Amino acid sequence: MRLFVTHRTEYRFSESQQRIVQLARVTPASYAGQSIVDWQIDVDCDARLRPGRDGYGNETTMIYVNGPIDRLVLSVTGEVLTEDKAGMVFGAPEPLPPMVFLRETALTKPDDAILAFAEEMRAAGRNTLDRMHQLSTALNERLEFDKIHTNVQRDAATAFGLGHGVCQDFAHIFVAAARAIDVPARYVSGHLYQPETAAGSQEASHAWVEACIEDLGWVGFDPANALCPDDSYIRVAIGLDYREAAPLSGARIGGGVETLAVGVSVAQSQMQLQRQQ
Repeated sequence: MRLFVTHRTEYRFSESQQRIVQLARVTPASYAGQSIVDWQIDVDCDARLRPGRDGYGNETTMIYVNGPIDRLVLSVTGEVLTEDKAGMVFGAPEPLPPMVFLRETALTKPDDAILAFAEEMRAAGRNTLDRMHQLSTALNERLEFDKIHTNVQRDAATAFGLGHGVCQDFAHIFVAAARAIDVPARYVSGHLYQPETAAGSQEASHAWVEACIEDLGWVGFDPANALCPDDSYIRVAIGLDYREAAPLSGARIGGGVETLAVGVSVAQSQMQLQRQQ
């Protein structure tokens, strides 16, 4: 599938800022099933951009902006060719061993309820792959998906207790439960093509997970939709949790209040759409 992505982030500040530094994890890598045709990051003011790669193998861009500035717009556009690999990840940068992804974080620490839920999945599955499928399906059935964007910093235990959440919550709970039964699991941020939405418009990026399965390697699961990622998905960054794979994070020097507006659009090429009709 040929997919086109537009990701716009606008910051507004009630007072002028002296300096802004942003770490952007918005550039996907090419691997089996995902080929980057074109990708561009634009800033609406004088800025210095420094590309790099973090410890997880994610492509990063450090963005430095000197003030005074009271508004900043980051625009990401790109074109990607995708193939359905049934969720299996081959050829992506893998600088770390799978056992690293058994580590707990503040956002993925399981409570007694998640531990009990994880043991149910251990008993229900015939093997690791089956258990992870069971876990994805069970989470999808148990939790209600929030249609409005909520706090992405909410931890897994809180979301599980509430019984509802956004895709980040589903991912954090899955990761917490998988690690509790000794399956390495990691958070994935990226984009999802949803043709049922108007022009592919969304309020944020998507999130899912990958679990390390014996004899298969890393396999993706999207508990928010109860399926494995296919050619509708664009994989951008991984980490132990949201904070380590977030599209943007950073700091600023200056007072006042910051407001944020995000818009994401994922569209298919018109030629493909015409062929499908």
